[in-house]
Amino acid sequence: MSSFILEDHPHRRYNALSGEWVLVSPHRAKRPWQGQVEKGGNEDRPEYDPKCYLCPGNDRINGTANPEYKDTYVFQNDFGALITDTPSGTVDEGMPDLFKAESEKGICRVICFSPRHDLTLPEMELPAIEKVVQLWKEQYEELSKLDFINHIQIFENKGAVMGCSNPHPHGQIWAQQTIPGEVQQELIQQEAYFKKNKSILLLDYVNRELELKTRIVFENESFVALVPFWATWPFEMMILPKRKLQHLGEFTSEDISNYADILKKLTICYDNLFETSFPYSAGIHQLPTDDKNYVGLQMHMHFYPPLLRSATVKKFMVGYEMLGEAQRDITPETSAQRLRDLPTTHYKSN
Repeated sequence: MSSFILEDHPHRRYNALSGEWVLVSPHRAKRPWQGQVEKGGNEDRPEYDPKCYLCPGNDRINGTANPEYKDTYVFQNDFGALITDTPSGTVDEGMPDLFKAESEKGICRVICFSPRHDLTLPEMELPAIEKVVQLWKEQYEELSKLDFINHIQIFENKGAVMGCSNPHPHGQIWAQQTIPGEVQQELIQQEAYFKKNKSILLLDYVNRELELKTRIVFENESFVALVPFWATWPFEMMILPKRKLQHLGEFTSEDISNYADILKKLTICYDNLFETSFPYSAGIHQLPTDDKNYVGLQMHMHFYPPLLRSATVKKFMVGYEMLGEAQRDITPETSAQRLRDLPTTHYKSN
């Protein structure tokens, strides 16, 4: 009987950060890549769009005019999912074990990365991306001082396929009373790991990945970009610090520069993969602002991109994934190698 080989045989991988499992079926993709690689999904956009709600000087849907901003710009979301004046209240329909609803208040903001309508992060100059990271830090520090804010989620949805309603380069911040479920689960896993091992889960993890080198795509003095051992999406990636860092407020000026550097390289390799403006949802998980001591927590950034075979073919989470658990064909090691092999100069520059 043949021996089990991770790269050849179906297996399940444990996600130490979430406590969940993913089914990996490498025998369905023996070669590094299958299917035609197509160009597509790009659109030429002007530097300024008079109809865009996010361009400098334009009126937003509520009639407020944007300033003539020159780099980054942040404002309160005109249609935020959370609002500050939500009245307190609960609902249980007479059966609190089965029907449970609680009011939630918070703040939603939009961050414009650049005044230029036609740019995305990988096409921006490094100093401009540094200003984005600096603004993330400032927003975390400002919002963390509000007594009713206990969690701050910084994220970006890029591309129409990820539900982005405006192509102008921007991200969002949702700050709220409670800690969301995904973050709660990661906190539980990290604190349990620290209690058992007296060390930080994601620091132990990144140090071992640095030894193995099989899933690392980029690294610099402060950070590592890698395809996680437990990755679910075909080209999922994470940015992890090399030292203990719990939130953006702890970033030095060198960290800001290094974070911008690895953000640019990561997003360039995404765009170069299928020579398209690569869609993804990405977000930073960091220290909650509820004044509790999370000794095992390490900040990190997730990138969840949907593209699978080309610029126009995506991975759908359906069937078994919805009813059983996540599944992937291409192993994380194969994905990391494909990303490592890409040039670090944006394809549009050639």
